[in-house]
Amino acid sequence: MNEIELGEVTVTRVEEMHGPVMPPSHFFPDLPESAWRENHATLVPDHHDVEADMVQVAMQTWLLRSAGKTVLVDTGVGNDKARPAVDAWDHLKLDYLANLAAAGVLPGDVDLVVNTHLHVDHVGWNTVLVDGEWVPTFPNAVYLMPKADFEFWNPANNPGIAGGVNENVFEDSVAPVHAAGQVRLWEDSHVIDENLRLEAAIGHTPGSSVVKLTSGEDRALFAGDLLHTPLQISHPDHNSCFCEDPVLARATRRALLGWAAEANALVLPAHFSGHSALEVARRGDTFEIKNWAPFTKY
Repeated sequence: MNEIELGEVTVTRVEEMHGPVMPPSHFFPDLPESAWRENHATLVPDHHDVEADMVQVAMQTWLLRSAGKTVLVDTGVGNDKARPAVDAWDHLKLDYLANLAAAGVLPGDVDLVVNTHLHVDHVGWNTVLVDGEWVPTFPNAVYLMPKADFEFWNPANNPGIAGGVNENVFEDSVAPVHAAGQVRLWEDSHVIDENLRLEAAIGHTPGSSVVKLTSGEDRALFAGDLLHTPLQISHPDHNSCFCEDPVLARATRRALLGWAAEANALVLPAHFSGHSALEVARRGDTFEIKNWAPFTKY
């Protein structure tokens, strides 16, 4: 856990967990195997376990203190939840709330929760289990959720969710917060405050979004699942297996990496292990890593 100052915003990384998730050939089906070998120095050990041939990722929250408010960007996998499609995430018992407390924040201190999209690993700590009922973890917070994802991941609208990675997610991590009256649905864009703005970044899911920070001379992009591996910076046309609209996902990735390069913005993906954040530059028709942020390795 560590923090940096960007303009008038303090950014703290709060880890839920990190480790291997799946083989590169499964996670990124059309990324050539040679790309993993050729970028060994960049990827190992934080992003690729070569011996096990597994992609390494982090589950983490970006904690922002901005304009007098405490904002959480994404909430990880969560505890006690039935995740039949992902054994490693089934009925977890993790210390995320203790990690958040170590950063100086208790659940009642959180003013805003931003779910960049409503995948299983971005909404888990939206709720906790109390006396057999799912209740909002952050009782005083407004939860900002993209309307398109709220509708898409509702099993009443999408019976295909059963058996997939998002099975049970709407019921235990989204609907209870909505029933408590704490959800605000938004479309296209949403101004959080004078430093932070939500923007649609569709493709990965119908409602995928990013948070742009503009404060003083500093710029940052809280990129959600725009990227899952540093290889997608030099290979921006290659999606993960979880992208719902591959064509839109590619276009969105290129557009936002272009903005980050031109704005000299720090890019903070949801799942990068190690340093976790970086700056990018254009390299012909693609992009390259300019430098990593001062966040320390685990």
